[in-house]
Amino acid sequence: MTEDDLRQMIGRVKRGTLSRRGFVRRLAAFGLTAPMATQLLAIAGAAPAGAQSLPEYKPTRRGGGGALKILYWQGATLLNPHFAVGTKDQDGSRLFYEPLAGWANDGTLVPILAAEVPSVENKGLSEDGRSVTWKLKRGVKWHDGQDFSADDVVFNWEYARNPAVAATTSGSYTDVNVVKVDDHTVRVEFQKPTPFWADAFVANTGMIVPKHLFKDYAGGNARDAPTNLRPIGTSAYKFASFSPGDLVRAEINPNYHLPNHPHFDTIEVKGGGDAVSAARAVLQTGDYDYAWNLQVEDEILKRLEAAGKGRVDIVEGSDIEQIQLNVTDPNREVDGERSHISTQHPAFRDPAVREAMSLLLDRKSIEQFIYGRGGPATSNFLNNPPRFRSPNTSFEFNIQKANEILDRAGWARGRDGIRAKDGVRLRFVYQTSVNTPRQRSQAVYKQAAQRAGIELELKSVTASVFFSSDVANPDTYTKFYADMQMYTTTMPQADPQRFMNQFTSWEVATKANSWQGRNITRWQNEEYDRAFRAAEGELDPVKRAALFIRMNDLIVGSNHIIPLVGRPRVRASVNNLRPVLTAWDNDFWMLSHWYRES
Repeated sequence: MTEDDLRQMIGRVKRGTLSRRGFVRRLAAFGLTAPMATQLLAIAGAAPAGAQSLPEYKPTRRGGGGALKILYWQGATLLNPHFAVGTKDQDGSRLFYEPLAGWANDGTLVPILAAEVPSVENKGLSEDGRSVTWKLKRGVKWHDGQDFSADDVVFNWEYARNPAVAATTSGSYTDVNVVKVDDHTVRVEFQKPTPFWADAFVANTGMIVPKHLFKDYAGGNARDAPTNLRPIGTSAYKFASFSPGDLVRAEINPNYHLPNHPHFDTIEVKGGGDAVSAARAVLQTGDYDYAWNLQVEDEILKRLEAAGKGRVDIVEGSDIEQIQLNVTDPNREVDGERSHISTQHPAFRDPAVREAMSLLLDRKSIEQFIYGRGGPATSNFLNNPPRFRSPNTSFEFNIQKANEILDRAGWARGRDGIRAKDGVRLRFVYQTSVNTPRQRSQAVYKQAAQRAGIELELKSVTASVFFSSDVANPDTYTKFYADMQMYTTTMPQADPQRFMNQFTSWEVATKANSWQGRNITRWQNEEYDRAFRAAEGELDPVKRAALFIRMNDLIVGSNHIIPLVGRPRVRASVNNLRPVLTAWDNDFWMLSHWYRES
């Protein structure tokens, strides 16, 4: 498809001779999925303001649904979205805080605190791609009765971009300017034409915290704010109680800004335990209504489903289970910091060792015997939408080839069978969170590595510790004080821009930014940085997709990141629960619309 073809099709949509659905279907034939097709129509002024795709909400009055009981086997440790480390904290925060808009599963934006989705038609999007204007919903109040306004939105921009705050969301706010137009209108200005304008104030990184409660904690004292643990938001549910790592309780907001919403009177989100027990508590016993992130062998899930009390919900997105090889030296300390960016890993700095590690990963067996429906093997870090999926990569499991590569590179076996070179032994600490599929995957990898003269010391860290935001804890994945680690990275948007900034040089996690930078491996590459900056301002969808494919190929080709399996979102619900799920936002993105069918 040429650019002229694309323009002609958009013109037909504007004239009404081609339906929007027909447009999406035609682009799908070229690998451009609904999320990006919808974005193209919005940029061109051919998408209706507030386009959205939500299932029917049947309750006719607010409340009356009783208690909703949810299991998160990784419990939230704090409830400030700007400090959220990992999904557990993002979802815990989303119980109480809302963004201006969120992503439906078909990739359309749904207004939440915004009155409408910006478009060229409603003058929300500038034709030159340099600004987006958000009109805010009127009459919204914080849980303490204060009015929500444009001042809150502008404050969140100032707060997140302040280096002293060290917010995990800073990447969405650093390079934009936000202007208050009036009490219910803000304008986000970009330094250059920006194709993906729906980043700041949208979805996971867009949750708005109240200015009146955080303004005195907007610097180096940000972590001391009482509201970090006792949130006051705008959502359908108000804070009741919180035990970090264990339990979050919420109760209905009688003044919520949507009529007849929400359905449930109380919510309990229980943390801890493991994925198998969470699946059993929903699918087999029905003690809970919903279970998150079921990283469980597919064979077990099928057996539990047979009890007939619940169902497994699988939503395909672009989350990825990956293995990271540390760029830096985790055993050397510089200025009181291990894995310092000034150091190099003594073994992984050799491309031959990294290539061998990729060849020793038996992805197909891990898919077939462990993950099943919940984990298709992949060679790409960026897998969806399909437009951005690289055709240039492949994976191979070949122990003999790995041995030959190491032999040529001079890594000789010692008397104990472990290879070494210049006093450096191929013995690595390989860490992940406590989770049966992950421990089984570790074991598969260890066995293959042994046959190549590489010893893997397997380390399993309790999930609540591994994914903790505690800057004093040495075992968090953001510190990466190991040689290798494995976990799932989520892509919470229908566009890869935010997802792929985690390998840019300015996002490196360091002591200076309280290990809040998103670049956990500390990998840095000038070509990658240039491609990312170019993609930020590239309005041609074909050229932009090519840039992201190149970024994927650079990081995968380095073998510092070894993709394992794609992770469609696997959840469990009791049969009468009607959750609103999406692959492009977090689980609680539309919790106000959940209900129980009678």
